[in-house]
Amino acid sequence: MSYETILFEKENGVATITLNRPQALNAFIPQMNKEVLEALKDGERDGAVRCLVITGAGRAFCAGQDLKGRTPEQKGSLGASLREKYNPMIRQIRQMEKIVIAAVNGVAAGAGCNLALACDLRVASEEAKFIQSFVRVGLAPDSGGSFILPRLVGLSKAMELLLLGEPVEAQEAQRIGLVAKVFPAAEFATAAKEIAEHVARAPRGIGLIKRAVNHALLRELESDLEYEAYLQEIAGRSADYDEGVRAFLEKRTPVFTGK
Repeated sequence: MSYETILFEKENGVATITLNRPQALNAFIPQMNKEVLEALKDGERDGAVRCLVITGAGRAFCAGQDLKGRTPEQKGSLGASLREKYNPMIRQIRQMEKIVIAAVNGVAAGAGCNLALACDLRVASEEAKFIQSFVRVGLAPDSGGSFILPRLVGLSKAMELLLLGEPVEAQEAQRIGLVAKVFPAAEFATAAKEIAEHVARAPRGIGLIKRAVNHALLRELESDLEYEAYLQEIAGRSADYDEGVRAFLEKRTPVFTGK
């Protein structure tokens, strides 16, 4: 099928999904949520595909939700948005037996950061940054971040990243366990491709490894995704969220009141 917001290619056993809204730092709009999910399912069904890669076009991996469509006047239900648009992507990545690699080429923020964290393996360009940016707009973490992040970096570090919302540079991300490998920007695309093709050549047991991990974690993840949606609905109705979005769009510092 044809896609409007992503590129989808298959070569040497690898299906590559490239988020393709570079003018908006590959921020999510509903069409992109839909197309990413469809491409993930396509890759799962295709017997010639052994590994999937998610990456971004241009200078960003994914900046999360496109807030231009989430102004206070048209924000809708944030809980419903998670249940319908984001949680299905996270479930698909985690439930499929095939390995999914996040090739993080640039900034990964908010739901874009947690999309990368949901993957089985993360490799990063030296230009990558990881930002749990939810606190900046008065929101709670979503897309599985509250479940996955503490399991990757520990509770104390996870709370630091979530509460302060500060960027984590690629080398620091590797040091704390967010990413497996970091490559120079000029070498990144080639290195990520080589890793994906290596995984695609691996024995059947690599999928069984993922199944074993899923068996231990999926039930808890499913519960957490629903709870995140519940909390995000509350946050989305707050005055602080409205102020956070307005401040973001107006490029100023938000003034939160705790309401």
